[in-house]
Amino acid sequence: MKESKQTQTPIEDLAELRSYFASHNVVREYIAHSSKVHSVGWSCDGRKLASGSFDKSVAIFNLERNRLVQDFIFKGHTGSVDQLCWHASHPDLLSTASGDKSVRIWDTRSHKCAAAISTKGENINIAWSPSGATIAVGNKEDLVSFIDTRNYKVVVEEQFNFEVNEISWNSSSDLFFLTNGLGCVHILTYPGLELQTVLKAHPGTCICIEHDPTGRYFATGSADALVSLWDVHELACLRVFSRLEWPVRTLSFSFDGRLLASASEDHIIDIGDTETGEKVAEIPVQAATFTVAWHPSRYLVAFACEDKEPPERKRDAGNLKLWGLSNS
Repeated sequence: MKESKQTQTPIEDLAELRSYFASHNVVREYIAHSSKVHSVGWSCDGRKLASGSFDKSVAIFNLERNRLVQDFIFKGHTGSVDQLCWHASHPDLLSTASGDKSVRIWDTRSHKCAAAISTKGENINIAWSPSGATIAVGNKEDLVSFIDTRNYKVVVEEQFNFEVNEISWNSSSDLFFLTNGLGCVHILTYPGLELQTVLKAHPGTCICIEHDPTGRYFATGSADALVSLWDVHELACLRVFSRLEWPVRTLSFSFDGRLLASASEDHIIDIGDTETGEKVAEIPVQAATFTVAWHPSRYLVAFACEDKEPPERKRDAGNLKLWGLSNS
């Protein structure tokens, strides 16, 4: 029997959070692909986890109590699936960006590709606006295309003259954020695409950006191994997390906005407290982490690393992992 969406009660006290994760730190591993996993993400209701891979496929898992069960493999992309993003309120719709110069929309209920949208270049990042109305996709040539989801057509393209790394929306979908190679965050209005502000966030390349589900914060990760936490409304840096030693590749906030996971080539994923900046927990890993995603209503983290297949450890493993399960 499929259980209904379980929402955990947020834990307020830092000591309680630490003791919770001291007894909920089991990692389970699942074979998902025949090559490395680039991106993982949860559906808005938390019942499904998707992964996109260098093997050109998209795997869908169902979360059943405390384990993942593979549901379906979507095939159709002819290049690597580099990033994926679910619809913020429709639990069956998923978008993927690929090096094959296309974006695809998948329906996990019908197990079909709902739309394939041709774009101008090899796509590397994708962000579906919280309103559901627009999908932004960025390519290797720093062109960002905006897709109207009513007809799945590109309505506007914006060419940037600097390295665009990652893209994100604010919670009201009227501001569009992108990180660049000069350590800055550019904030543009949408749909007008007027530059509203440029934040000098880091001395090194600003690699990743993530907005928290409660609409209070966004975080940036950079090549200088630092993670900055920002107040969305004041555009002020609240605190900096400096426990990693390598360029920060991926970030994710917990459902309550309290915890921030950050990962890199370090052999840990750091779990920090957004209120104090202190460490709450860490997830040990054996290789660089490509992607990390908190569950939308539970203290569970899905992630994927650059692991190699035993025993020779030459071939990339296509596995994903789940952390936060009870030790008992």
